[in-house]
Amino acid sequence: MSARGDNREAQRDEAFARLFDANWAAVRHHVEGVVEDPAEVTEIVSEVFLLAWSRLIPAKPMDRIWLIRAADRLIGVRSGRSTLRHSVIDAVHEGVSRDEDPPDLAMRARVLAALSALTTGERRIIMLTYWDELAVGEIAELLRSPRVRVRKKLSRAQAKLCAELGLEGAEGS
Repeated sequence: MSARGDNREAQRDEAFARLFDANWAAVRHHVEGVVEDPAEVTEIVSEVFLLAWSRLIPAKPMDRIWLIRAADRLIGVRSGRSTLRHSVIDAVHEGVSRDEDPPDLAMRARVLAALSALTTGERRIIMLTYWDELAVGEIAELLRSPRVRVRKKLSRAQAKLCAELGLEGAEGS
């Protein structure tokens, strides 16, 4: 192989390493919100990055939104499997309990009840905002929807959550 070919491979390896290092945790966290089995989570995340490697253009690597969209497609293919969580609420249940010491079971129950009052689309927006920590623009790009529509849906979902939690006077974050 020529020196030029070696340089291309080195650039590709370097670009992939940066992509992987910057996004692996976020993609894994996203998949953990939907898939229950840790082995399957690892398998899906591996498939996402294998796909990213196969389509990588070092000068223009994909971003986190592309990777999450790829993960969602792979999860969709597996949606008939029993290891998928029964609902987003299960993922939030685990997420709510991660940082608590000791967990506030009453608050967790209130949050879960409030989330169950939301539509599937509203829960998705809430999860992308608070579980995946995506900005409105990133969510709009992921969902291929106008920012204003995402902002309105997020605002309505936050208002519904506040109302369900008895926090009508609180502002959405």
